[in-house]
Amino acid sequence: MGATSSSLSDLSSNEYLQKLAGTEAIDKIDPFWNQLLSFSFLIPINTSDSRILEEATSQISRNFAINNCHTGNFAALVHNFLIRATELKASAQCEDNIFIWQTYNALFIIRSLCKYFVEHLSEELLLQQFDCRANPADSDGESGDENESGDQMGLMAEDLMNSLIELLVDVPVLNFTYALHLESLNTLLVLLSIQMFQTQATSNFVLYRFMMQGKCAIHAPLLLKALLWNYINQEKCPAELYKGSEEGGSLIVHLTNSVASSLWSVVTLGMGQQEKKKEDEFTETLLANQSLLFILVLTNHCTSCDRGLHNPYREVLCSFLDSEDQSATQGPTHAVATFKIDFSKLYQTLCLTLRDDQTTLLLYLLIHRNPRVKDYLLSRTNIDHLVMPLLKILYQAMERNSHHIYMALIILLILSEDEVFNKAIHEITIKNVLWFKERPLTEVTLGGLLILVLIRTIQFNLSRMRDKYLHTNCLAALANMSSQFINLHPFVAQKIVSLFSQLCKKQSRLIDQISELATSAKQIENKTQENTEDKEDESALLLQDMNVLEEVIRMVLEIINSCLASSLHHNPNLIYTLLYQRDQFTLYRTHPTFQDIIQNIETVLNYFSAMLEKSGRSNLTPNEVLEYIKQGSVKFRRERLQKFPDLKFKYVEEDSPEEFFIPYIWSLVHQSSNMYFNPSRIILFSVGNSEAEGTLKLV
Repeated sequence: MGATSSSLSDLSSNEYLQKLAGTEAIDKIDPFWNQLLSFSFLIPINTSDSRILEEATSQISRNFAINNCHTGNFAALVHNFLIRATELKASAQCEDNIFIWQTYNALFIIRSLCKYFVEHLSEELLLQQFDCRANPADSDGESGDENESGDQMGLMAEDLMNSLIELLVDVPVLNFTYALHLESLNTLLVLLSIQMFQTQATSNFVLYRFMMQGKCAIHAPLLLKALLWNYINQEKCPAELYKGSEEGGSLIVHLTNSVASSLWSVVTLGMGQQEKKKEDEFTETLLANQSLLFILVLTNHCTSCDRGLHNPYREVLCSFLDSEDQSATQGPTHAVATFKIDFSKLYQTLCLTLRDDQTTLLLYLLIHRNPRVKDYLLSRTNIDHLVMPLLKILYQAMERNSHHIYMALIILLILSEDEVFNKAIHEITIKNVLWFKERPLTEVTLGGLLILVLIRTIQFNLSRMRDKYLHTNCLAALANMSSQFINLHPFVAQKIVSLFSQLCKKQSRLIDQISELATSAKQIENKTQENTEDKEDESALLLQDMNVLEEVIRMVLEIINSCLASSLHHNPNLIYTLLYQRDQFTLYRTHPTFQDIIQNIETVLNYFSAMLEKSGRSNLTPNEVLEYIKQGSVKFRRERLQKFPDLKFKYVEEDSPEEFFIPYIWSLVHQSSNMYFNPSRIILFSVGNSEAEGTLKLV
């Protein structure tokens, strides 16, 4: 290490690391620190590289954790970083690259050690690693600060976290500070990742109290603004950092080649010294990704005000304003400090990046919690730019995890609560939807495509996932939109009616199963009690499925009825399809659960059937039938239909949302942060058997 380059295989025997982890206390002003922080080796840029590095240095980290209790070398290292951090803003302004490089190196070592601490130590022992100081006067060799009161514990950890926040807020993101910003986010994520390895509630962690109150919390508005800007800007890893080396040049002037190479390899996160790579591998928006993950972590913990701990970051996220809207001001009684940001740029970035879990989660938080953002999104004339990625997520359900599907669906449900949205989606035409494979869709309204995807999601759920809440939310969104269904495409109309037919067939099969089970139960009446109880349990489950299925069928009928009652004259294709499939509805005419709603549909079908009979022609073409339907729709009197309550459903977040969101968000950090977290030590959620698959099952 030092001013020379080290490979991963050399790290375990590196003299500087051995001394850092050894039994000798190193004074915080010792020249050793400048030598240590002048290292050069390939910094990991993905999970695999991070794992290799961690395994190569595991023994050093273990020795360090043991010996630091006596040497206090970790506190000296953090001190060296904090001293440098106070001068970072000035260094960035005068482009002091060497200073920034050494600061980055210090932080990288701190993060690597903290990573070992959070995975192997309790929080109390972790904080002691910060507090330990070398004290030669102590005869037993123990730290003189280990007996500090609980209120004083971890103050250096708080100083470190606050310093990192100030760095993110105050130091501009430039080519030579990009990696430093990235490492600051990584370090904060690592410290807060203690939640993955401990069973206690978030509000009990000292590290989270540091973030949610005191000097860290003061920066909440500016920090959230900086993180959102990182996400909005989607800044790529600076191209000139790796292009400069390929061309034989360097960003740093008046330095030796070895030092220039070292800085470059650190700042580009090791990309420069690797073999030739494809250009698109350098387009990773690493800083945007880590900023987004950190936003999710900050805003979804400590949300229940448990133990008097409130979340200032969540408050800010729920209240920030549009910088381009001159009328956007907080009310006179609004006490939350906030900030302004350009909503148009935020909207554009959301539309362009809405393909992964973390972006979908951010959109959910914004649309559910920030009324100004929600109003802005709903006022967009190009709302299809936001809706289409959501539909693609649902359409590709086989390739997504259930939580991602669920969040995308909830966003659509929230949008469907707005009447203007429900009307606008039928006025936007979408052409050539390439990812829709059922049949070529050369032209369809956004509303029609939304109906198709929701119906497909219901069908997928009924056959595969059997998640009651998923199809309930799909049906709720369809119900909210049903009164505004206009000019439905023939294929859309067919899918609505075929959903009803599919459900009817499923119900018929269930009836047969229940009947067979009843017959079987009679035949084993005289057999063992255990067999009888098994049959009773099976019967109870089937009856439960039947009740759920009847609720779904009822909802589909109500959606069809709502469309007919509100916009019959705008939907000739739906009436045509209903007439064609009329026998399906006749079967339920006397069913006690459906007969009232079937009566309305029958009234409409009887009217149009009689009109077609009056034409005196039995060989009408489909186009002629549609023409008759259009003419008859104008004359149809709506008062002939029985009135039902308007179908209006509103999304309400479940009680104790942290139980869902905290494991989900940390599973995303585990999967998407490019850092390696040992799955065998994670207890917040269970990791699937195949790490390569990255499957996660929330506990």
